[in-house]
Amino acid sequence: MTAVREVDFLIVGGGLAAAACAAELREAGADGAILLVGREPDPPYDRPPLSKEYLRGEQQRTDAYWKPESFYAERAIELATRTSVMAIDPGERSAKLSNGETVRWKRGALLATGANVRRLRAEGADLEGIHYLRTFGNADAIRADVERAERVALVGGSFIACECAASIASRWDKPCELVMLEDEPLERQFGPVVGRAIGGLLRDRGVVTHGGEEVERFEGDGRVRAVVTKSGKRIAADCVIVGVGAVPDVMLARRAGLALGETGGVACNEQLETSAPGIYAAGDVCEYRSALHGGPLRVEHWDTALNHGRHAARNLLGANEPYDTVPYFFSDLADWLSLEYVGSGGGEAVVRGSLDDGSFTVFYVADGRVRAALTAGGRSGELEQARRLIESGHAVDSDRLADPSSDLAAL
Repeated sequence: MTAVREVDFLIVGGGLAAAACAAELREAGADGAILLVGREPDPPYDRPPLSKEYLRGEQQRTDAYWKPESFYAERAIELATRTSVMAIDPGERSAKLSNGETVRWKRGALLATGANVRRLRAEGADLEGIHYLRTFGNADAIRADVERAERVALVGGSFIACECAASIASRWDKPCELVMLEDEPLERQFGPVVGRAIGGLLRDRGVVTHGGEEVERFEGDGRVRAVVTKSGKRIAADCVIVGVGAVPDVMLARRAGLALGETGGVACNEQLETSAPGIYAAGDVCEYRSALHGGPLRVEHWDTALNHGRHAARNLLGANEPYDTVPYFFSDLADWLSLEYVGSGGGEAVVRGSLDDGSFTVFYVADGRVRAALTAGGRSGELEQARRLIESGHAVDSDRLADPSSDLAAL
C-alpha cells in the first residue's frame, strides 16, 4: 500500500525561495511539521557563485549553501533531498512523491519549482563539450572541460554567458569568444548605452564578441570543434557554454490545473497566492500581480526568491499582505566590474557618472518616473536613492538625475 502521511506545510522545491519560506515560518512562530522537498542532492544553495567564485575554484561547494545543514534540523524543518514531487492535488491537498509517499498538507503549500535552462535547438547540439549551467554538477563539468580546452565559445549575451566569459578569461586566460543575437552583451537587460560599455570592457580583457549572430549548427567529431552561425561565421572551440535563458518549471502546476500567467509562470495575486486557495508560489516560477510596478511581473533573481519565500510564509500564516518589494540583483564580471540593479522595466537611460571609468549610475525613466536603476563602482548610496524614487513614484527631472552635483535625496 502507498504510504500516506500528514504535514502542516508542504514546500515544493529545493532552492532559496523554498528555504526562506521554511525558515520564516518558524521565525514567525509556526508550529507543526514542515516538509521541504527538492530534487537536487544538496540543501538549498546560492546559484550566483556557479558562474563566478565556484566556477573559478575559489569557493567550496558548502560555501554556497544558504545555511548549514544543521540549520534545518535545529528548526525541525525536514529536508527531503533527491526527491521529486510527481503530482499535486489541490482539492485533496495532497502530493505524490518520487519515493512512493503521498503527503497531505493541513495548513498550506508553496510551489517554488524554479526554472530550467532553455535548450538550444541546433544541429550538433548533443556533441560532447557543450554545456549548460544551472547546478553544481554543471559547474564542475564546465571547469573540468575549460581546464583542458584550447578555445572556449559562449553562446548568449546575458548574465550566464558574460559572467562565465569573465571568469574563464580572468582565471585561465583562455581564448573566449561570445556569440549572441544582441549587438552588445547585456544590451537586452540594460539597453544599448550600457551594452556598449560592457562589450568594450570584455573586449579590452581579451573576450572576442560576435554581435547579431544566431547559431546555425555545431560541428565536431563526437566532440564539439566549432560553432557556425547563420551568417557563415565559424568559431573554433572545443568547449562551448550555452546561456540563452531559462524557462519557469510549471509542469507540476499545469498538471494540477493551476492558472498560468502571461509570461509563462504560475499566475499569482498580489499576495503570491495561486489560483488554488492555500497554495502560494515563490521564486522564478512566480508571476505575481505587482501593485508597485503594475501588471504581471516575474523576476528571476536570488534576492527576489528570498523575499518571495519570506513573504509567502507570512501569508501562509494569515497575514494577507500584498508583495511590494522592489526587485534587486547583482552581477560580477570577475573582478573587472560589479553591477547592482533595482526595479523592473525599461525607459530612457539617464547616465550619472562615467561609463568609461566604470563608476556610474544609470536611471531608467519612463513617463517622468524612475522605473529601475543600475550602478557600478560602489555607488550604493545612489542605488538606495533610486529604490526610494521607484517606491515613491515621484516625477523627476532627468537633467537633475544626470547632474553629479545634484542631491538625489532632495528629489
